[in-house]
Amino acid sequence: MNDYISSLKDGSVDWETFDWLRSITSLPFVVKGILTAEDARLAVQHGAKGILVSNHGGRQLDGVPATIEVLSEIVEAVRGTGVEVYLDSGVRLGTDVLKALALGARAVFVGRPVIWGLAL
Repeated sequence: MNDYISSLKDGSVDWETFDWLRSITSLPFVVKGILTAEDARLAVQHGAKGILVSNHGGRQLDGVPATIEVLSEIVEAVRGTGVEVYLDSGVRLGTDVLKALALGARAVFVGRPVIWGLAL
């Protein structure tokens, strides 16, 4: 199983890859999957226009923090840069949205509640 999981990742993707992608388009980039202030600052240094604080859907990786737990430090890390911070993952209730907005998220992405509603 671990071999299968490892085969799904591309270890060659790095900030140089991000810089190359930015060089071939004028579209603004939003970086998804940021969970630390350090990575948020790197994203800003490399020209990201937005940061999507995300653990890629419902804490699929054991041991990663909940997005709401790291949101404040990421917002603080990019304060004054003009980079917008969004939140994804773990949003189940309207109060989750309000908490994220109160902690500095510009917008909150919801997926699972919408899918549940559509399923009904």
